Amino acid sequence: MRTEQEIFDSLAKLCASPGYVHVIAYWCIRNFTFYQKEITAENFRHLTAPNRLIRKEISTLIGLLIKEEIVYSLPHPSVMQQYVDETEALLKALHKSMASAVTEVGVPENTAKENFKPFTGQALREPISYGGESAYSFQYRELAPKKYAGDDEWLKVNKGFSIQTARNIAQAVVTIQNEKSGATLTKIIQSCPDEWNFLPVFTFASREVAERTGLDKAVVEKVLVAFSVPTEKPNENFRELNSFNMIGETPLIRYGKDSFILFQQYDLLEALYEAPFYWMCQDSKYSDIAMQNRGRFAEEFCQERLEFVFGKENVHSNVDIFESKGRKLGDIDVLVLFGDRVIILQAKSKRLTLESRKGNDGQIKADFEKSVQRAYAQGYTCAKSLIDGTYQSLSVNSEEISVPNNIKELYILCVVADHYPALSFQARQFLRFQKGETIHPPFIMDVFMLDTMTEMLQSPLKLLSYIDRRTKYFDKFFAFQEKTILSFHLTCNLWADLEQDTVLLDDSISVDLDVAMTVRRDGIPGKPTPDGILTRFETTTLGRIVKEIEASSDPATIDLGFMLLTLSEETVGSVSEGIDRIVSMARTDGKGHDFTISIGEGGSIGEGRTGLTIHCNNDQMSVAVARMYAHCTKRKSTHQANSWFGLCISPENAMLKFGLNLAEYPNLESFPSGQT
Repeated sequence: MRTEQEIFDSLAKLCASPGYVHVIAYWCIRNFTFYQKEITAENFRHLTAPNRLIRKEISTLIGLLIKEEIVYSLPHPSVMQQYVDETEALLKALHKSMASAVTEVGVPENTAKENFKPFTGQALREPISYGGESAYSFQYRELAPKKYAGDDEWLKVNKGFSIQTARNIAQAVVTIQNEKSGATLTKIIQSCPDEWNFLPVFTFASREVAERTGLDKAVVEKVLVAFSVPTEKPNENFRELNSFNMIGETPLIRYGKDSFILFQQYDLLEALYEAPFYWMCQDSKYSDIAMQNRGRFAEEFCQERLEFVFGKENVHSNVDIFESKGRKLGDIDVLVLFGDRVIILQAKSKRLTLESRKGNDGQIKADFEKSVQRAYAQGYTCAKSLIDGTYQSLSVNSEEISVPNNIKELYILCVVADHYPALSFQARQFLRFQKGETIHPPFIMDVFMLDTMTEMLQSPLKLLSYIDRRTKYFDKFFAFQEKTILSFHLTCNLWADLEQDTVLLDDSISVDLDVAMTVRRDGIPGKPTPDGILTRFETTTLGRIVKEIEASSDPATIDLGFMLLTLSEETVGSVSEGIDRIVSMARTDGKGHDFTISIGEGGSIGEGRTGLTIHCNNDQMSVAVARMYAHCTKRKSTHQANSWFGLCISPENAMLKFGLNLAEYPNLESFPSGQT
């Protein structure tokens, strides 16, 4: 069996073949997403097919192509087919060679060994290399100006353009390629197969970009050249699979006097987000400032996204926590206080190093320690102090912040600023955390996942409910990308039976979320919301009631909302029909009506049984509350439940009059007067 290096060297030799550039064009055409009137999940489905080449594999081919002078002559179709077949065979062999370390994990003879380590650095190389992308290309495009806002002066002086100018030019290149692709492909297909040449689809001129943007051609060329493969010794250090491939930073290939080739649009937008930081790090006088700005961006962006959901009044940044006067215990990057729920977010700008990608065991763990473990440790120290009441004060710019006396749930979010390959996978393997009733297991993610979560779950109740379930199911749901689990939640409502050990989710599940985010951020016609909890639930009577309460920070209301959001689609339908029925009866006879439903075992509201009693009447508030409290107390006792909820509905407009949570209000006197 050939070694990985031997396979890689054979692939390098193949990529240097005359006309191989056309093979790469062919592979990229296969990865294009085509649609007619509107984009659908089916348009994305081919991107998760097992026989496709992933972006990392195509980038490897491009990286090997540019090492030698490119011969652009069009090969005969038989030669093209030979190139394609050999490429597929070598890439499969390369993947198999890398994956062999993973297969060793499941061999009983190995697991029985005393010193057997299931996930060594070599075993982690496969999920790191083939685990997919956590960011959408449009997120790179839109976040780049935010990331380098503080570095604009350096860019103008040293590169001759601003980050916004670079962003506009990158987007223009994408738009030009998209507009040309349809007509170009139609023309190609109508020609003789012996003459099929897909390369023009990926070619553009600086003149076209200047015309599209209205910018001076000289400025356009400065940007394009900055992201182009250098002419001298291109990619000479790309000698093994996980060594540095400059295509990641310079995805454009010069083609003739004023034209360029871009094979993967994603590469250009990712480089827009990543590359400027490395330019600045090469300036010894500016590198420290660049690092500070990078960290500041992560914190400010996280704050911005949480404010979008919870409101500015509930979100605080750069919070200092003191255990005594003048003695600082720690600091919180972003703090959310919403009712009796608290979110502590710690942001880090560390990333997975090149040495880790090569499978260096110690370096992988060291990178994770710096990127995630330290963030969690900082967050947990602050969280424990808030729960135990051992802190003296919290403040932002010396102004004190008031924290709820009885925190019911506290969530720690650890967020990294860049794409961190196989982050979810590594968190399962390496993260050390404390388990407790109030402080949940940490939620590990990157800024792109936080952006996606807050885009799709825009109310405090819905976002908190998802965070609550995701952290309580920390070790039950497994996927290589967090967005896969979010997509599953949006379509199926995240839920796991207590008997289930692990639920493995395939990356193809994310296509519904991919469509929704693309529609929302790129303005492409299509469904902005996946069919699921956000569509089927909200059109029901019970869904409308949740809509009324989802922005409330009242602790009892949050508990009620959490319980309602865990209900299955079938249960939601039954409860909604029940509400409609008793409202109709109350309107007809003027009397009060009610019904009760007992709700399962376990779930995100905790172990044990719960239930819901719904009243519909025109009683005065004091009378309605007393009746509801007595009824709920009796039902809770009858069903031997851990908790019980009540809803009182007005027959006039079917609107919610008030809600009741026996766990929050253990006796009638504790229920607030006028609670709604």
